[in-house]
Amino acid sequence: MVLLSGCFAGQVMAQQLFETVHKEATKVVNNPSSSEEAIQVNQFKVTVLNYIATQVQKRGLQKDGYFYDSQAVNLQSFVLDFLTYINKARVISPAKRMEVIKCFRDASLQNPLFNDTDKERAYCYVNDKQTLTPFSLDTDWDKAYEQVSVNIKKVLP
Repeated sequence: MVLLSGCFAGQVMAQQLFETVHKEATKVVNNPSSSEEAIQVNQFKVTVLNYIATQVQKRGLQKDGYFYDSQAVNLQSFVLDFLTYINKARVISPAKRMEVIKCFRDASLQNPLFNDTDKERAYCYVNDKQTLTPFSLDTDWDKAYEQVSVNIKKVLP
């Protein structure tokens, strides 16, 4: 019994970053004084993290805490960089802003995590013209962040 609870505690600790990102994003979404932009961005993060956890469970995959934490941290970095580069591009021109969106969107679409066949669900943010985060839920955030970190330098040196 002690061994099992020790293993469970290790699993919970190993996913500490995943849980932290999820809780912080949920807090922003539920805060009535949050801006509309902050709510939209953080709702996307909550949706992605819930999607990842659900897909792992639904598919019966065995993933360690590092997997969850890495996905959450790279999602967080991806979104933060996106917002930073969008603001820089907005000052330059509408065309440059569209290039930044395309760079990030392509990185998301080109790096699926589960190869989900339910594209309607996976692309619900991609297909929503009103969203601030037009990215696929089915994204390997480690690979997407790595790709966008290289490619964005071609768009905004």
